[in-house]
Amino acid sequence: MASVLADLLTARIGAAALPDFIVPMPLHPARLRERGFNQAIEIARRVSKNLGVPALPAICRRVKNTPSQTGLPWKEREKNIRDAFACEADLSGKRIAILDDVMTTGSTLNELAKVLRKCGVIHISGWVVARTPSGDS
Repeated sequence: MASVLADLLTARIGAAALPDFIVPMPLHPARLRERGFNQAIEIARRVSKNLGVPALPAICRRVKNTPSQTGLPWKEREKNIRDAFACEADLSGKRIAILDDVMTTGSTLNELAKVLRKCGVIHISGWVVARTPSGDS
């Protein structure tokens, strides 16, 4: 499904104002072992190829193994994800697109964006395949 979802996302993005790099949402190593793959990386590979924008799947790490956001009330998600990511790269002056499969509250995207800003990123876009409907899930 990654290639189909990537192609749909690519069509939606178009070619206007492309970033310098695509950063797929990192998974914690324990969750990666559990799943066997990172869906954001799989989608990012195809989007990268489609758009000619390099993907940087290893530039950021998930350093905190947080409980799944899915089972948490919206108000708890920001606190749950705080300090979950690390990135030591110099990305001064770069434009980045964070790619993830699903966005609910945006807490995870926002937390990774904060880390990327500290690395010098000047513009961050959130590219997601799907967005959950509003409401407390």
